[in-house]
Amino acid sequence: MSKMSSDLIRHALSGATMGTRWSALVYTPPATDIESIRMALSRSVGRVDLQMSTWKPDSDLMRFNAAPPGTWLSLPAEFMQVLERALEIGVASGGAFDIGVGALVNAWGFGPDRSGPDAGLIRQSLRVRLPPTHAVLELDRSAGRARKHAPVALDLSGIAKGFAVDEMMRTVEAFDVAGALVSLDGEVKARGTRADGTPWLVAVEKPDFEARSPLGLIALRDAAVGTSGDYRHWVDVGGRRLSHTMDRTRGGPADNGTASVSVVTESCMDADAWATAFMVLGPAEGQALARKQSLDALFLQRRGEELILIPVGDVFRADQPRAAGLATMPAI
Repeated sequence: MSKMSSDLIRHALSGATMGTRWSALVYTPPATDIESIRMALSRSVGRVDLQMSTWKPDSDLMRFNAAPPGTWLSLPAEFMQVLERALEIGVASGGAFDIGVGALVNAWGFGPDRSGPDAGLIRQSLRVRLPPTHAVLELDRSAGRARKHAPVALDLSGIAKGFAVDEMMRTVEAFDVAGALVSLDGEVKARGTRADGTPWLVAVEKPDFEARSPLGLIALRDAAVGTSGDYRHWVDVGGRRLSHTMDRTRGGPADNGTASVSVVTESCMDADAWATAFMVLGPAEGQALARKQSLDALFLQRRGEELILIPVGDVFRADQPRAAGLATMPAI
């Protein structure tokens, strides 16, 4: 930690969760009990992991997946909140974002066992057109319960980490924190500014299969950024790299030349889900929907060895005025 000229103390906190790490940079007055903040942050992400992980056989998600159709299950409030928003974005995206792709995730080798693609399950998934999850999942919000009307395996990997980041920020805001930047596996949220009054700088990663390097920087203030890409989790099938992002209508990985999509909005849960939806839709349909939803997004498209940058909205356009509370991205 290092003391700033403004008499605030900068703390860097981190811990393990969801097969990755959470991190937080916070500026606090000298008397702040930083260990209490660290423990509270660890508990907040731990709750999300216990509820929504496909890697924990006893999680609420896996308990719901194992329940037979027609059976009501009582679920934690956080889980219900994520399900509700997932269905809303699913409808708004025309089904591009869909949490009912657990069977596809497993068939293509991205599930908990990580055993690689299963040819038999893949052939089966290609023959069966899955219905949109909002058509088979029923939520009883007042009673805090849900049920499915047909066999479906939910996978919340496209929204749960964003929600966890929102929970981290809510946790931080309960303490005497002047400014904070919290993140989990590429999903990031900022509160206020750094101690010197400048915005938080967040890198947009270059979609490189081999190495990690920044493509450019975005300045965040009281906003979140979520990114989905094809370059971190993928399988090699017949010499082709196929992304972990599942397209329900194809019965397999999205395959439209999109390398990554970054979305900036107030909610990290929303940014996470919309980035996934735009990966499935691709640049053309994705741009149109981003504009319709008034979202700021950066599409990176592969054309052979060339990388095409397609900005939507003011945040990623250096030649546009600033969006409220956000600084524009430097030329990249």
